[in-house]
Amino acid sequence: MIESNQDLFPESKRGEWIRLRTMIFIRWVAISGQLAAIVTAFQYFELSLNLSLCFFAVGLSALANIVASLLFPESKRLSELENVFMILFDLFQLAFLLFLTGGLNNPFSFLLIAPVVVSAAALKKRSTFIIGSAAVFIVTLLSHFYVPLESLSGETLNIPDIFLFGNWIAISTGIVFLAFYSTRVTSELNTMSDALFATQTALSREQKLTDLGGVVAAAAHELGTPLATIKLTSSELIEELKNFPELLNDALLIRDQADRCGNILNNMGSAGKDDLQMHQALLAEIIREAAEPHSNRGVAIETKISDGHKGGIDEPYIIRRPEIIHGLRNMIQNAVDFATSKVWVESSWTKESIKITISDDGYGYPPNLLGRLGDPFLGAKIGKENRQGYEGMGLGLFIAKTLLERTGANISFSNGHKNQTSSQSQGAPSGAIVHIYWPRKKVEITSNLFGENQNFSI
Repeated sequence: MIESNQDLFPESKRGEWIRLRTMIFIRWVAISGQLAAIVTAFQYFELSLNLSLCFFAVGLSALANIVASLLFPESKRLSELENVFMILFDLFQLAFLLFLTGGLNNPFSFLLIAPVVVSAAALKKRSTFIIGSAAVFIVTLLSHFYVPLESLSGETLNIPDIFLFGNWIAISTGIVFLAFYSTRVTSELNTMSDALFATQTALSREQKLTDLGGVVAAAAHELGTPLATIKLTSSELIEELKNFPELLNDALLIRDQADRCGNILNNMGSAGKDDLQMHQALLAEIIREAAEPHSNRGVAIETKISDGHKGGIDEPYIIRRPEIIHGLRNMIQNAVDFATSKVWVESSWTKESIKITISDDGYGYPPNLLGRLGDPFLGAKIGKENRQGYEGMGLGLFIAKTLLERTGANISFSNGHKNQTSSQSQGAPSGAIVHIYWPRKKVEITSNLFGENQNFSI
């Protein structure tokens, strides 16, 4: 069961996934907007602007883009520190431009939020805190220090102080809120993306193992006849070469090696040839296959059929999908990990549904996490009450739940009635409980895999 993604998805490296080309493109868009705003304000609104300093501020940003494009390939991945410096440069360049054009009186002052949102979406929390703090500091300065906006006729354009104060409050609050919001949402998306990738990896591994088992089983079946022929022929040679000791030893060696090959193939292909029959199995056989790897771990696994099967309804044949087997196996493993002495796997079915309940006599799920089970990376050690140092972070349950839900299953988690301070309920299914429910039509074999029998006339 996969329990951690730190090796596959190091959090400290996320800030190094951004390409230089992306940052350059964003900056060119900002430069175009800044030039358009300056020209529009001067030509159409007849505002008195210090055009030389304004174009100097925009030119600094353009020059930085040109230098970055010449010195580095556009495919370069920026480091966390390089990203921080680039975003801080854009933040201070915008602040300088706003200083020249009225400070918080300029309606475009809300754009100071943009660099913080970019940081929150791409960089670590520490970097976002630095950039966000710088943005709030700049907003505070711009509320007091700026070049007033004036028309060409000399009229000063200032908004009332109460609106200026409101702008400062609104932008500062927006910086804090959007930084927090973007960080949480991005973290959630990254977590889910990593967990889904881990789920796909587990499923792919299970599928490869299944395919490999089928190939080995087919090889064992196909090679059985040639090996039997070699063994028969060598036995006949042994009878005929009794008077030729040197040749007799070679014939004995051939027969022994044929026997050895047969034993090896029998062990490797004990599951039989991967034919159509291997794609389906009774529900009880699916459960047995899922539980088998954990049957010798010191915890008894009891499988039973509940009274729900009574009523003349035949046991369903289930599609042997890797998702079902791997998902059930993970659920059973989790129960074995935290059981005191026993795990129960109970199955039942009706005409419309199939249900599997996996329970144990352990301490159950942590009550504070019960509503979040099935989410990846819960951020707390699961089951630490009875397993010291167990680093369960919920990814195993997430993988199992995701795989089973892909087959149409509905899954719920609950706790039994075990009292952690007594042993009266020892030996009873009173710890963690998992209910897995399928609409029968989702997983049952309903058609004849082998096709219709053909009529032959003689």
